Amino acid sequence: MRNDFRAMLNLFQVVVLAVIQGLAELLPVSSSAHVIVAAKLMGLDPSRPEMTLLLVMLHCGTMFAVIVYFWKAWRQTFFSSSAAFRRIALLLGFSTLLTALVGYPIKWVIEKIILRHIQNAEIEMIFGNLGLVAVALAAVGCLIIYSGLRTGAASEQNRSVGWREAGWMGAVQGLCLPFRGFSRSGATISTGLILGATKSRLEEYSFALAVILTPPVVAREVKRMLESRHEVVAAANGMAQLFGFSLLGLILSFLAGLVALKWLSGWLEHGRWYIFGVYCLAASIGVFALYHLGF
Repeated sequence: MRNDFRAMLNLFQVVVLAVIQGLAELLPVSSSAHVIVAAKLMGLDPSRPEMTLLLVMLHCGTMFAVIVYFWKAWRQTFFSSSAAFRRIALLLGFSTLLTALVGYPIKWVIEKIILRHIQNAEIEMIFGNLGLVAVALAAVGCLIIYSGLRTGAASEQNRSVGWREAGWMGAVQGLCLPFRGFSRSGATISTGLILGATKSRLEEYSFALAVILTPPVVAREVKRMLESRHEVVAAANGMAQLFGFSLLGLILSFLAGLVALKWLSGWLEHGRWYIFGVYCLAASIGVFALYHLGF
């Protein structure tokens, strides 16, 4: 009976995390921060390989939701002609290259210098630190507020993402990778807004970047988990159960993401962008309070 209860509790945790991920992914409020806080409140360690795999699989589920939801818009813009496809492919490649050039040096500094006293240190070790999550939420909140107030009174332009926007968005995305709480979509869209691109075009481009970024991250986490020797993997009755829960989480986050995208996208497009920044600042205060309480 105890083992059955533990399995149901694990299943409940997966459902909660998947729904939170799916509902929070569209908004620029850092779904990772919300999922990590929920995991900590349920007594889970977000930095462990099996947990980071689950979190990445949840992102994978929302990635599929984004593809389904934005496919019509992408088909009209990105795939309207061979010239349009070549242009967007080059822009996305350029952004992704800058993401790597910015993100990986930061990762190296954290693992080799800041965490040098820890044997086999990995960037994932800092993912469960709510103090860092709070700081990241505050930082992206300020960026969103600034971009929202700066562009809120401006007339809507039909300006697509160009090389300048693609470069800066890719570089800012690289800053987001090592830090949970620094909303990737919030940071990239805010950057594009500051540069003057249209919000709808920025959303399409930002989520296209996410689709490109997710598969290699998933592959890395699968490799990391397979190489780990954590006791929790054995306690979870082996790899089959772990992958089963991760697959369930992917499906649930996909469905929750579709629901959120359907009714939130319009509000996001026509609402006031800075409000999301205010929310991030408020959330950072709450997360910082949890950090001081020992979570």
